[in-house]
Amino acid sequence: MSVIRRPGMLGRTTQRRLVGTTAALSAALVETLAVGAWFVLVTEARTVSTAMAGLGVLFCGSLLRVSVFGAATKQPVDVLRPRRLVAVPTLAGCWLVWLLVAERVSGLAGIGVASVVLAAVLTGQFALERRVFRVGRVYDTASHTGLVPVLIAVPGVLVAVGATALLSTAWLLDWTLTATAFSLEGMTLVLELQSLHAGVLAFGCASFLAQQRRLYRLLTS
Repeated sequence: MSVIRRPGMLGRTTQRRLVGTTAALSAALVETLAVGAWFVLVTEARTVSTAMAGLGVLFCGSLLRVSVFGAATKQPVDVLRPRRLVAVPTLAGCWLVWLLVAERVSGLAGIGVASVVLAAVLTGQFALERRVFRVGRVYDTASHTGLVPVLIAVPGVLVAVGATALLSTAWLLDWTLTATAFSLEGMTLVLELQSLHAGVLAFGCASFLAQQRRLYRLLTS
């Protein structure tokens, strides 16, 4: 059997995968830093100043994350247009709702309920992003098999799993691992890993997987 490939098809596919992976890594890094910093600020010290600082960090992170999405989908990266700007506070609002639900319900039940709520609201926010950036023909192949709701929900579920790990390590675990890196002339470098650090790392990995899956589907549709 002979296979005929159009010239440049393999190159375009590789380019799309590279763009998708790079954008996913950038989006995950921005989201991890923003959500992690906001989470630490609002949970360790409940003051007006920390709340405002946390909101500022979360909003700026959401703005950058939405900008990465626009750049990856080759749309003009002008998120300050009224139509596109709505995706930024919506994304920030998803995280506020997540933490409020978790604290209102509290305990293991709060973590579980907040995870489900976050997966749902993030799925809606991802759909809103596609609409405001006019990204067309999403999941065309799956649309004929009835898998669209499942495929669209997967990135939101992945991020929610990472957020659950972050919240669990902050609320339920309290351990610290220390290791001496080296000692030189009376100076000792000690590496310290806390449970929260592991939660942030897990969240970052989940965010990367979610963004990679989402962007790959969009770029290859």
